[in-house]
Amino acid sequence: MLIKNSKPKCIWKSKLFLGEGTLWVSKLNSIFLVDIKKKKILTFNTKTNKKKIIKVDKEIGFISHIKRNIFILGLKSELRIVNLKNTQTLHSIKIEPEKPDNRINDGKTDPAGRLWFGTMDNLEKKRSGSLYCLDNYLKLHKVDSKYFTTNGPAFLDNNNFYHTDSRKRLIYKIKINNKFKIIKKTIFLRFNEIDGSPDGMTTDIENNLWICHYRGSRMSVYDLMGNKIHKIKIPAKNITNCTFGGPSNNELFISTARKGMKPKEIKKYPLSGNLFKIKVNLKGKKTKSFKTASLVL
Repeated sequence: MLIKNSKPKCIWKSKLFLGEGTLWVSKLNSIFLVDIKKKKILTFNTKTNKKKIIKVDKEIGFISHIKRNIFILGLKSELRIVNLKNTQTLHSIKIEPEKPDNRINDGKTDPAGRLWFGTMDNLEKKRSGSLYCLDNYLKLHKVDSKYFTTNGPAFLDNNNFYHTDSRKRLIYKIKINNKFKIIKKTIFLRFNEIDGSPDGMTTDIENNLWICHYRGSRMSVYDLMGNKIHKIKIPAKNITNCTFGGPSNNELFISTARKGMKPKEIKKYPLSGNLFKIKVNLKGKKTKSFKTASLVL
């Protein structure tokens, strides 16, 4: 299928330092995202056009929906289940307390409603990051390790997904068994310096992989065989994260960042740090809410 898209539209001049963690919640008609370093959650109801910023007490890598106003936050070294309406904490899980220099980065739910997320060295120097899965019973599984900068993941099904080490410019294709053990891991794509670094990703209903290019000013789309089938120029320098949403799930929401940009780069890309939306001629896979059988919420 030939992919077509509308011109990227800036829908929130948020000027985020490190915008990430896009999440569409259809029941709330809202797109969520975070500013990792500024410790903010941003929400935008696309039906009412109401925008809101919620401050948190730690760096935040991602946000995932559970039900109603209940969300799970990927904070620096903690998974925290909260009611965003009143910011009440309902449950907390410590992550890597033995690694104080690490923080949680990107995270997404898989088709089974399990939460996958990665950690990384906050100074981006050490290869101390790992990939985890929080299952539906709130049991934490360490699946992979020795990452510089974890990003993604993006899912094909319950056992097959893509995951990234942005600093190494590599996207891996990973297959796990039902015990969360890797049974196959291959390099799916290797970016060069001109491409920038692969960052956040998502998949569509045809299992194409949509990739954000950090310092690359664009997105690219690859099929299952690793062939590039589409690219989209974005009027920002650092493209960080994306998710499908909207009433028909054919709108791509894209976060960007100003982190590391020099004044001349900001002058060239003044819309960097803003939230964008693109309409495409196919649908994305619907994001599942995190499912837990272990808590009464």
